[in-house]
Amino acid sequence: MFKNLMVYRLGPDWSATVAQIDQALAPAVFAECGATQARSAGWVAPRGEAHGALIETINGQWLMQLMVEQKVVPGSVIKRQVDALAAQVEKQTGRKPGKKQRNELKDQALLDLLPMAFTKRVTVKVWIAPDDRLLVIDAGSPSRADEVLTALTQALPGLSAQLVNTALSPAACMAEWLVSGEAPAGFTIDRDCELKAADGEKPVVRYARHALDIAEIREHILAGKQPTRLALTWQGRVSFMLTEALLVKKIAFLDGVFESGGKKEDNFEADAAIATGELAPMIGDLLDALGGEQVFGEAPATAPSQADSAAPPVPATVQANPSAQLAPPASAAARSISAARPPWESDAA
Repeated sequence: MFKNLMVYRLGPDWSATVAQIDQALAPAVFAECGATQARSAGWVAPRGEAHGALIETINGQWLMQLMVEQKVVPGSVIKRQVDALAAQVEKQTGRKPGKKQRNELKDQALLDLLPMAFTKRVTVKVWIAPDDRLLVIDAGSPSRADEVLTALTQALPGLSAQLVNTALSPAACMAEWLVSGEAPAGFTIDRDCELKAADGEKPVVRYARHALDIAEIREHILAGKQPTRLALTWQGRVSFMLTEALLVKKIAFLDGVFESGGKKEDNFEADAAIATGELAPMIGDLLDALGGEQVFGEAPATAPSQADSAAPPVPATVQANPSAQLAPPASAAARSISAARPPWESDAA
């Protein structure tokens, strides 16, 4: 159900009910691109039903879905059309179009080609945990997540969200796990990672389907390379790729997690309940593994020093971000995302 996770903390002043959100999203419902429209975005029913509710609540979790449609016109096709239009101008005026005129011809060529262009659609799932004031976007890139956030803030006045920030940087933690050969509690290290140097050339080393408990990887880290991606598995139930930007990608639910059969649309509620029920505690454990959440607006405490930690010594290149500080632990709240309390009983409602 989810392939990627970008986790945000909702602002403290925003609140809404399911009915209010459904009503607010209605004016921004998805509509197909017009003949000369290059792009369209809007909200669709998470269940995939025509004219269905734009927000679903399952086990206290709120689910929405944004659809983006874009017309695809290859650059080479646009160039041929511009060349043809420029040839017509030269024939009529006796001179070649300048740079400014060619830009105008490019706009004209695109308008001419859009009605014949193929369309590409992408849907992005949105999950709000109202009791814990968390917003999770199934986006594979920050730009896509920003697009969804823009659509949300336009539809829901007063809504604000900030990316969850951890006391320790993901890159530093991943380096420590690889050097020590020990994954954090509840996790195991899988067989894929990417290491990147910080110098000008930024050389990259990638391991795919390869054992990572080898001296070569430790040598790369000691030489200054930092992990930018690392494959992990949580509790033998969910595998994923963690990035240096705290983006969780390539989520896969392992055997035994989804037991239900039948068609996917017939099991929407069961699949959503299982997916959010698995991912909620995984998010909490991941935040713990990264030193805990640094909550915006709370007075941070100094992060524990390496000397006070029971973890094995880490090379200087693997130290945590010195500017990172540890706020009062938020792990208990993060783990309670899957609470079954109905949303209409939540404080946010």
